[in-house]
Amino acid sequence: MPVRGVRGAIVAVSDTHEAILAATKELLVQILASNPSLDIVEIASCIFSTTHDLQSAYPAQAARELGWDPVPFMCTQEIPVPGSLIRCIRVLIHWNTTLHQNQIKHVYLGEASILRPDLS
Repeated sequence: MPVRGVRGAIVAVSDTHEAILAATKELLVQILASNPSLDIVEIASCIFSTTHDLQSAYPAQAARELGWDPVPFMCTQEIPVPGSLIRCIRVLIHWNTTLHQNQIKHVYLGEASILRPDLS
């Protein structure tokens, strides 16, 4: 079965445990709403990244709290490019699906929509 990538990003309001988890949950819920056939049992893996200014929580914890327990996660830090978006959480979901890549809906919320204006 093909594996497709689902991308998304959001900006947390602050570097607190609560803000990081709330933003991550909002992003994941919107990704599921935008891709109604996405079932967590079809997710091969999921990579989260955060900008260097977010250090108070792992975004993967939010996914676990949403019931994504069977999914393997990895959290990493973005390259600190000068002038880049701050407090940004990004996700790449590897989805086992027969959908074509152009049928996948990527989600960029709030301030993060500047990262992919073509998709927002």
